[in-house]
Amino acid sequence: MLNNQLFATLNNGVEMPLLGLGVYDMYEREAEQTIEKAVEIGYRLFDTAAMYRNETEVGNALRNSGIARKDVFITTKVNNTDHGFDATLRAFEVSQKKINFDYIDLYVIHWGIRGKRQDTWRALERLYTEGVVRAIGVCNYPIPFLDELEGYATLTPAVNQVEFSPYLFLEDLWARCREKGILLQAWSPLLRGLKMSDAKLVDMAKKYGKTPAQMLIRWGLDLGISTIPKSVSEARLRENFDVFDFTISPEDRAIMNGFNENLRVFNEDPMSYF
Repeated sequence: MLNNQLFATLNNGVEMPLLGLGVYDMYEREAEQTIEKAVEIGYRLFDTAAMYRNETEVGNALRNSGIARKDVFITTKVNNTDHGFDATLRAFEVSQKKINFDYIDLYVIHWGIRGKRQDTWRALERLYTEGVVRAIGVCNYPIPFLDELEGYATLTPAVNQVEFSPYLFLEDLWARCREKGILLQAWSPLLRGLKMSDAKLVDMAKKYGKTPAQMLIRWGLDLGISTIPKSVSEARLRENFDVFDFTISPEDRAIMNGFNENLRVFNEDPMSYF
């Protein structure tokens, strides 16, 4: 295992690793082998979704790893086609059977579908009350969605997972989440490699003796943001996890905040669902 993991305490007291592995676009044996290798390296947070079609592989890999269930944190998500109160409850049952554990650590709304967000959230609250999920949250929720949610929710989301990086520095959303006690979680924190040759980032990485990818990951961790980069390469898995032996100075973090270009690698605007 490389170094030591960092943890966040969610707003309901549940502890979650800050750094994890996103498993988007991994299938069958490749998915299982990647997750098994990630466990060996030290990853304990695994982020899947019904939409990814690999929940079965995630469960299989974690059981095969031999690690205790209490020592891993599994996130999965409601698919866009499964919104609504009853449909969400049924979708959770399917996901849980595929993952094949007694509980899911974090269940989130993948995208907030217009006209169905309230009923879907009610279903998540039911699942939390029943104890089959340890925490519930949302994904791709901009500020207007959070404001809307506050009007009908009886529970505050534990996590809001959004596309986030120094090149998409959503400072207002980050501030709102902190204000409400919602942990921000960054997907696509490495921008699918689009900025690895950016001179500003390369120079900053050289200063710390780290790679550009490690700087992007550590930047999020230093801000207290959960970060879930994806890779199937063992070398990259190790590189991405080898970020616990340094921190970025407040001055350099401020410089990296200034990298913002409002750059989305995923062109879908969450507000299109409002």
